[in-house]
Amino acid sequence: MRIGLIAEGGYPYVSGDARLWCDRLVRGLGQHEFDIYALSRSERQEAEGWVPLPPQVGRVRTAPLWTAEDDGVVYGRRARRRFAECYGELVAVLCAGGAMGGSGVCEDASATEADRFGNALYALAELARDEGGLVGALRSEAAVRALERACRARGALSAAREARVPDLLAVTAQVERALRPLSLDWYEDDGLGSVDLCHAASGGSAALPGLLAHHFCDVPLLLTEYGVRLRTHYLAAGGSSPAVRALLAAFHGRLAAETYARATLITPGNGHARRWQERCGADREKLRTVYPGMDATRFAEVGEAPECADPDTLVWVGRVEPAKDLVSLLHAFAEVRKEEPKTRLRIVGTSAGPSGPEGAAYLGHCKALAAQLFPDEAEGPHRVGDNPVSFEEIGGPEIPALADAHASGAVTVLSSVVEGFPIGLVEAMLCGRATVSTDVGAVVEVIGGTGLVVPPRNPRALAEACVALLRDPERRERLGAAARARALELFTVEQNITAFHGIYLEIVSRTPVRRVVLDEAGAPLPFAVPAEAHVPGRWTERPTRLVARGGPARPTAAPVRATALPATEGAR
Repeated sequence: MRIGLIAEGGYPYVSGDARLWCDRLVRGLGQHEFDIYALSRSERQEAEGWVPLPPQVGRVRTAPLWTAEDDGVVYGRRARRRFAECYGELVAVLCAGGAMGGSGVCEDASATEADRFGNALYALAELARDEGGLVGALRSEAAVRALERACRARGALSAAREARVPDLLAVTAQVERALRPLSLDWYEDDGLGSVDLCHAASGGSAALPGLLAHHFCDVPLLLTEYGVRLRTHYLAAGGSSPAVRALLAAFHGRLAAETYARATLITPGNGHARRWQERCGADREKLRTVYPGMDATRFAEVGEAPECADPDTLVWVGRVEPAKDLVSLLHAFAEVRKEEPKTRLRIVGTSAGPSGPEGAAYLGHCKALAAQLFPDEAEGPHRVGDNPVSFEEIGGPEIPALADAHASGAVTVLSSVVEGFPIGLVEAMLCGRATVSTDVGAVVEVIGGTGLVVPPRNPRALAEACVALLRDPERRERLGAAARARALELFTVEQNITAFHGIYLEIVSRTPVRRVVLDEAGAPLPFAVPAEAHVPGRWTERPTRLVARGGPARPTAAPVRATALPATEGAR
């Protein structure tokens, strides 16, 4: 079958979210054909280029979310009136209540608001299709005035009524950015209309093309969320004004609810994400938990060797950032040293290093705290100048690979206060290591009784759990073996690919045939119109940026091959 895989800020770019998972999925399902529809997040991401693509990728179409060039579309009087009505209806829903109707709103009223939002969204998409684009209209003064009228209307949210001009401009800009996929020319029979199934790799803007393919062409939509995009928006809005937070929360909540309602199936990556989706309106009958898949072969050598390099060493592995709460870990380690003076702590940063200036500043703060808590010892079990806490990075002479980091200690520690699916914890489990983790995100679900779990921001409890495992090597070995067996059963690439293969077949088998296509012998083909029915040749030789229907298409900054792209790939 032919799959339209839609990603935001990820595959097929070298860097980005879910890039590795998407690449493994596409390579693992070689019996299907994939068309990639990618929304990029930055100019730098585009300049870094693509990963090598397997032969089952039939075409790649890209568009930027980080910029929107003027589409050159000038609306006439009728189109302006139509835009004012559609956009005014959409923002009126946002000002009337949040994603789930707000406190005291009955279910019927909430359902009515959801219908209003969906109708307005698809009306805007139809306007963009008819007129050739929507970018200029969404950035216009008319859009700002429509939002202002909705905020001042009777019955609007109290926070919306307090919105000032800077708030209105900020919300309009954010909504315009999120709705940029409405202006793309991806929704015809030579685009997403020709696939058997749309698979959105995340919610939010990445799901919009899938929603429009379903609306215009009745293509079924599969939504995968390993991190709930709505939750990400909630966390990212902390520094905004109350009016901006309320309006953007309403917008993203309504968009998430519409996506959940129209999706044929939804695959959360863990129970934590699943609970979020249910609370935000997803039908429980549509939810299928599919854990992320990891390559277990990288950890096989370490996992099959029960002995560790140093039985007196604790290891922390991950990206250095405040959410990982290394401060609590360092204070916990100070308590551990009182009970087990020979213990050492290795803090190993991933190859990505600290995440931006904030991460670099946090790393410096942690190093200063370690120097304060553990001044160089003039006597005792360590030589002069030897601090029991070391800060290292993967790729150095002592830790050349990720598996070596976990192998360097007896216990792997996770101290986070915020966590989605704990990838680092699964890596430790595949290495056969006993773990001590904080109870955040999907940690308990992943561990499943094969490690110790303590409350977050509790250094004393973290220290007591670490000491208990350091003093009991037999228990460490039992927990490590059980953890590896659990990880191999639930969290491998093979498990992930098998699950999605079955889901693809299930969705297509339940989807009514949209058209009948015959082969050369006159027998009906089992799936939708094949790619060669529209355009000869392959479409993965060169990326293009599709700005809007009727707008220009130009090459990205990514390296390209010499083979020319078919002319029909550009904007019409």
